[in-house]
Amino acid sequence: MDPTTVNAQIIDVINQSQLATMGPQVVMTSGAGKAYQSVAQSSAIAVQDAADALRNISTIATTAAGVAMAQYLATGEDRYMKALTAAQTMMQNATTDFSNVGTAAANVLKGFPAG
Repeated sequence: MDPTTVNAQIIDVINQSQLATMGPQVVMTSGAGKAYQSVAQSSAIAVQDAADALRNISTIATTAAGVAMAQYLATGEDRYMKALTAAQTMMQNATTDFSNVGTAAANVLKGFPAG
């Protein structure tokens, strides 16, 4: 047997492996799957960022509400009740924003082909 000749079965195995992993349909499906995973990860990051923003706004609103309530109780001045109302509105708006981001991220993901 000639040492420079490759066994036909080995060549066949290599060709079959290439077809199984590099065929047009496999490459297209694999690429679509990777794209879907990337979009899913980006959507998750957007929701995480929105959750962080909600948490930070909640901290600010809670602190502002506490200070406003303490000042209102100490002075009875209505301007502190306005500040309390503003803090509550800020929290409601942040909650709505969080919900909108979550809904948008879910819709983007639902509309993206999984592969």
